[in-house]
Amino acid sequence: MKKVFFGFATAALLLVGYAGIMTTQGGNTTHSEQGKKDRVLRHVVLFKFKDGSAPEDLKKIEDAFRTLPEKIPQIAGFEWGTDASVENLAQGFTHCFFVTFRSEEDRDAYLPHPAHKEFGTVLRPHLDKVLVIDYWTRE
Repeated sequence: MKKVFFGFATAALLLVGYAGIMTTQGGNTTHSEQGKKDRVLRHVVLFKFKDGSAPEDLKKIEDAFRTLPEKIPQIAGFEWGTDASVENLAQGFTHCFFVTFRSEEDRDAYLPHPAHKEFGTVLRPHLDKVLVIDYWTRE
């Protein structure tokens, strides 16, 4: 009888422990599934400008890109900067814009958005090269 009781008690403790683990992981969501939900889509854009572009022209481009998060609600995050590397490997690319989306659908809505197209009209006359990479974040 003691063995049966001990067996039931052990099983009960295991079930309570399992329930606690599942609760801390968000119900029936496993850690790996939770990690997928936390991922975001990064849209990295690098610009190399034509040699004749004046600093005022580049300022207009910077300002125009910086206003996109205010105009396009699908943008979840935004940052930008200019090359500060000492390695001399930038190949003429001077500006990096880093746009974050929560889904591919948000990115896909951003690309043809009128505000994005309007930005392109400011950019195009001064653009020599562009490099775009999209990736899903990983831990």
